[in-house]
Amino acid sequence: MLFSYELTTNIEINTLSDLSKLMSLTENTNLKVNDSELSRKLGKDRRTIKKYRNGYVKPTTRNRSSVIDEYYDTIKDLLSNPNKYFAYKRVLWQYLKDNYGLDCAQSSFRRYITQHPEFDDYFKKNKKVNVGQPSHMRYETGAGVQAQLDWKESVPFITKDGEVLDVNIFSLFLSYSRYRIYKVSLTKSQEVLFHFLNESFIQLGGVPKELLTDNMKTVMDEARTEYSSGKVNNKFQQFADDYGFKACPCIAGRPKTKAKVESPMKILDEIRAYSGDLSYEELTKLVNRINERENTSYHEGYNSIPIFDYEKEKDLLQQLPPSSIRDHYTIETTAVKVNNSSMISYKSNQYSVPPEYLNKQLQLQVFDQQLHLYYNKKLVAIHNISSKKLNYLEEHYINIAKLTFPTMDDDEIRKRAQENIKIVGARFNGNRTRTIDKQSGISKDERNDSSS
Repeated sequence: MLFSYELTTNIEINTLSDLSKLMSLTENTNLKVNDSELSRKLGKDRRTIKKYRNGYVKPTTRNRSSVIDEYYDTIKDLLSNPNKYFAYKRVLWQYLKDNYGLDCAQSSFRRYITQHPEFDDYFKKNKKVNVGQPSHMRYETGAGVQAQLDWKESVPFITKDGEVLDVNIFSLFLSYSRYRIYKVSLTKSQEVLFHFLNESFIQLGGVPKELLTDNMKTVMDEARTEYSSGKVNNKFQQFADDYGFKACPCIAGRPKTKAKVESPMKILDEIRAYSGDLSYEELTKLVNRINERENTSYHEGYNSIPIFDYEKEKDLLQQLPPSSIRDHYTIETTAVKVNNSSMISYKSNQYSVPPEYLNKQLQLQVFDQQLHLYYNKKLVAIHNISSKKLNYLEEHYINIAKLTFPTMDDDEIRKRAQENIKIVGARFNGNRTRTIDKQSGISKDERNDSSS
């Protein structure tokens, strides 16, 4: 199986200390560095350029935090917003960088926050302090040997429509290359776990020899402790046997065992900064962007870019099992056609998609009581399964209206679209009452029909 990548990674070279970032690029690609050009740009001798490019870093104490002053009011508003949560200074820095155009080093930003007690106190009160924790030896694994599995569980998130969700994010992390795969779900069922693992192994092009995991119920019947090896449940053991890896549960209460995956999971605290701003679909796409960014970014901690080290590692992974085995663990995918109204049909009801997919064929997967629609593996839309005949997402309807009325003002289009969605709902979906099934506890809609 052949895998190709279009890698976009930006490394700015403005100072001598930036040159060390080129080490990973030159080691892992055919990139040729023009020391003469760098010498002219930075005004330094070629020998000095080469020395810094080979890893020499001279400490600097220059203060460049003044540029951040213009963001003072924005920072104040964000930290006082009750719907948002910034777990770390890094999260706030990334949010300002992505949404407000902040252009400064993370270290400068951290220093700025520290110098302003009114901001620094926000992070101090949320800081977790570990007292008396012993140090741990750094442990490295060879290429293709190990992956670490974890969930970021029950992350509170409010959608832009006001829906309160507990979001779970699956993480698979190759221990050697630090290449990671994130996936979003509303549940952590074994079906979803197997589906995500299968998709991840296919994406990686192979399977590691061992999978390090905690004592989650979808993996373990009995937790591993200092005094017991625990018991992997039969279904997960069968999955491990089918894919050819060894399940390696950690000792309960020792998170440092999975330190390599625990640390990158902190990156995902970034999503809470977007609470109230995004739909569930947009949240899923945000996590995908974070995933791509982390795989293609230079990481100072291990002086590398994960995707380059993954290129070395992927050929050492074990072969995938045949499709006849993989299909057993794959959530069924169905082909659906988008009609002229930019809708697809599922169980006699219709669901909207963006109008650019008119008359195209999409792939449909159903899990988490939701429809997940893809085009060439790109996420297109997510809908809650509904008993309503017509199910529009507002943004889809607005974009359809823009094509119909290209000269109409955006605010007027939004107003008319919102009004028409209500009319469509009343006309085609009828009056419904919500009831609770006593056996399942699941709510359902029932049509009120006066003629019955």
